[in-house]
Amino acid sequence: MAKPAHTPEHCHAREILARVGDKWSVYVIYVLADAGTLRFNALRSRVEGISQRMLTVTLRGLERDGLVVRTVYAEVPPRVEYLLTPLGATLRKLVCGLVEWSGGHLKEIDAARAAYDRANVVDKALSR
Repeated sequence: MAKPAHTPEHCHAREILARVGDKWSVYVIYVLADAGTLRFNALRSRVEGISQRMLTVTLRGLERDGLVVRTVYAEVPPRVEYLLTPLGATLRKLVCGLVEWSGGHLKEIDAARAAYDRANVVDKALSR
């Protein structure tokens, strides 16, 4: 039987879902799952549309949650690499499934959006 929605465990789970479910975290996990270890700029170039700051914030959150490991090499200039941890790798199948599902249903989603937008334009015109 499911626990009531107001339990501390449920609230904590929602917090974790918010982290792994946000669009940038999903995409970063997807890219790292496919590529393995990547340096910051290589990761940024593969995560289309993300700013440097947002990638930094996303990686820090994923690192804090134990999903990504950040390795800094004592070189000049310093080399920093990111890799999914074993815990992060457990999300691979789920995240890849979500990304593949999204890509596989783009036409259907676009058609549904267009139909919704057309209906709402008519509704707005009628309510004036």
